[in-house]
Amino acid sequence: MEAARGSGIDRAMIQEVLQKTGVGSLPPEVLARFGAYLDLLMKWNARLNLTAVRTPQEIVQRHFAECIAAARSLPAGIPTLLDFGSGAGFPGVPMALCRPELRVTLAESQNKKAAFLRETVRTLELSNAEVHAGRVEALERKWDAVTLRAVDKMEDACRLAADKVAPGGWLAPMTTLSAAQKLKDLLPEIAWDRFISLPGSEQRVLLLGRKP
Repeated sequence: MEAARGSGIDRAMIQEVLQKTGVGSLPPEVLARFGAYLDLLMKWNARLNLTAVRTPQEIVQRHFAECIAAARSLPAGIPTLLDFGSGAGFPGVPMALCRPELRVTLAESQNKKAAFLRETVRTLELSNAEVHAGRVEALERKWDAVTLRAVDKMEDACRLAADKVAPGGWLAPMTTLSAAQKLKDLLPEIAWDRFISLPGSEQRVLLLGRKP
């Protein structure tokens, strides 16, 4: 478990920034794993463009806080979740950390990013997460929830994501208010529930909808 501890400085900074964003505190073990995740992001981002956000504080404020808030806002009782186009692991890795009862699939078609995700799962000892290195369209199974954030061609991606939601399951894109309304119009077959505001921006929301 030592590799998944992260530095004390990182943990203190993460806790402080999360408090300022309104997300609040994390349990010590979860906080330690977020510290280890931050260490990995900083090291890999130096040679692989995982995120345009470069400083640890900004990563916590703009990525960690939003994803933690989304994880807490997902409905209870969801057994499985697909992170469509996981990239640097947002939001799937924070969701796996904050919701250990979830079985999370991190789907990423770019090999280098998938390699980062595999290393993240190994280092953080995420027994409830697995990596699919390939296109989501190739997967035949369905999930109880599908989430996606900052993917290319969001509207097209949401159409594909909706197809991977099991009947009675949830589609949970993280997007902006204006884009969320377009998604609701695009997928009228989804019983859209509500917008949930996310920290860091008045425009960022989690959109929840249930598949009949």
